[in-house]
Amino acid sequence: MSDHELILSWAIEAARHPAAFAAAFNSGDPAAVEAMYEESAVLVPAPGDPVTGRERAVANERFLALGLPITVRPRHVYTAGDIALLIVDWTIDGPGPDGTAVHISGTATDVARRGADGAWRYVIDNPFGVAPSSAI
Repeated sequence: MSDHELILSWAIEAARHPAAFAAAFNSGDPAAVEAMYEESAVLVPAPGDPVTGRERAVANERFLALGLPITVRPRHVYTAGDIALLIVDWTIDGPGPDGTAVHISGTATDVARRGADGAWRYVIDNPFGVAPSSAI
């Protein structure tokens, strides 16, 4: 079993998906992170800025480039059949690559779907889900 398959095996229950994502992220392996998403999944790396495909991978690679672990604390997990709504508090904290203190946190509002293999993957990953939007 590959590392990616092992991490995905942790995501057989919707409530374990956040921990599986954290394991993928903390591995530092962009491919492990991408394995946590459906092919056409959306990531919202900044409020109002949804990306998919290669842009999604690049956005995740920017977070990974900080070289810091992510900590996740699921607040709520609601499932309806093969769809789950995940509300997850998360933090990336520590010295960045240049030694400057980094503190990024949010409360994600995510949607995951159970695949044919039984693993849950993001359909929508909205890490700053409850952040206020900028208004003009």
